[in-house]
Amino acid sequence: MTSMFRADLLAGKRILITGGGTGLGREFADEFMGLGAAVHICGRRSAVLEQTAAELAQIHGPRIHTHICDVRDANAVDAMVGDIWRDHGPLTGLVNNAAGNIIAPTESLSPRAFDAVTGIVMNGSFYATHACGKRWIEQGLKGNVLSTLVTWVWDGSPYTVPSAMAKAAVHVMTKSLAAEWGKFGIRLNAVAPGPFPTEGAWKRLRPGTATDGSDDDTRQIPMGRLGKMPELRSLVAFLMADEAEYLTGECIAIDGAAMLATAGNYSHLFSRTKEEWDQVRALSKQASDREKAEREVK
Repeated sequence: MTSMFRADLLAGKRILITGGGTGLGREFADEFMGLGAAVHICGRRSAVLEQTAAELAQIHGPRIHTHICDVRDANAVDAMVGDIWRDHGPLTGLVNNAAGNIIAPTESLSPRAFDAVTGIVMNGSFYATHACGKRWIEQGLKGNVLSTLVTWVWDGSPYTVPSAMAKAAVHVMTKSLAAEWGKFGIRLNAVAPGPFPTEGAWKRLRPGTATDGSDDDTRQIPMGRLGKMPELRSLVAFLMADEAEYLTGECIAIDGAAMLATAGNYSHLFSRTKEEWDQVRALSKQASDREKAEREVK
């Protein structure tokens, strides 16, 4: 994949990506490595992380390292970041990308389901940001935090309330710490992608539709199409580069103007029947069960 940037744009950078083994995290790792950065990816599934690392190392060389870590565990996150600092050197950047989501009528959710989503998105993003931020401050180092959000942080979203709440919290963290930590040379930004198809997200959020967008309704998106991955990859690379150092505290929507035209959320599901919800829940559960089985094998 051809980049719009010079090949050494991120040379000398050391970036940690949470949830870096699949989906957008994997795409970001590929982009950063292609621009010269060393990358650390973390997640809960060893096999997935190792496969991603092997594939990207074959393309870019051995500048990628894996870490088994549940971002919901503050002590585990701090220990992982400490290990990276000790064994590889200080991180220069962090991407809060680990996420969880459940599409369902809110009244049907259990407290456990709510905690699972907010624990990954809100707590995990804070734990990772705090673990890196305190080390940067203690050592007088600059740092860069990028979080993957959604356009719902501005207008909310029905049927995804735990995720909308958690992402909104990370949005506020981004703005708050940009102001608090700016004096240390630490900047925080976020991106809010519209629909950029990845296999994992589509299984949970749009079960039964193709990831190439061939059977997805794009009529409500003013640009009339789904996002193209190079567009998102280029944006995150720009935000991680030194040349964008004065940009902080911002969340940039990249959604073909969908939010401006339709709110960009799940309001189109108002007409879904109980039977349709049951079918979607079953498909999502199948995907989750397969992933759980893979983790237990390891």
